[in-house]
Amino acid sequence: MIKAVLFDLDGTLLNRDASLKSLLEEQYKRLYQYLGHIRIEKYITRFIELDQRGYVGKDLVYQQLIGELNIRGISRESLHQDYINEFSSCCVPFPNLINILERLKERSIRLGIITNGREKFQMNNIKALRIENYFDTILISDREGIKKPNPEIFKRALSKLDAEADESIYVGDHPENDVLGSKNIGMLAVWKKDSYWGHAAADFMINDLMELLKIIESQEGSAYS
Repeated sequence: MIKAVLFDLDGTLLNRDASLKSLLEEQYKRLYQYLGHIRIEKYITRFIELDQRGYVGKDLVYQQLIGELNIRGISRESLHQDYINEFSSCCVPFPNLINILERLKERSIRLGIITNGREKFQMNNIKALRIENYFDTILISDREGIKKPNPEIFKRALSKLDAEADESIYVGDHPENDVLGSKNIGMLAVWKKDSYWGHAAADFMINDLMELLKIIESQEGSAYS
């Protein structure tokens, strides 16, 4: 029986691609006096390339952009701070986010988030999505002092949810941090499909969050209406 479902945040609950694009569009407009000499399409495209799905520090991304695109009159620190301050106002959820959380809560399934990143930044994004109150526990690597795929962060989350690994599901988009990280401690790993990563050795794959209900059904042997 499935007692707990845990989620990654970026690329799983939060549509980071859409959110980032919206943030960059607004940043370009907001800081047009510094960025207006660059075509907006070039600014956005180059940022996304350098960002590598969030796995490159934004200070380094902005440093590179300043040099490549001849940005003058504003520092990388100011650009980075603008990013931090404004990202949560541009958060875009994946379809059916609230719907799936409500359906899972109706079934008394315990819910958690495990996400890498800075505590305040990630909590602001969770609050912007209006999902904080659905979760019984939220673990953020900055606050925990460990990050995925370290098995200890998964074990810590399960302990807080009073659930065993073999009765829990983890849903995420990253083949190593999410899929292998959760599988390595015996959780059922569900890959939120993302063509950027190509492939993940998951137990299940989903395109839409609502597909989780069928996976839970297959594990419990009972149908949901």
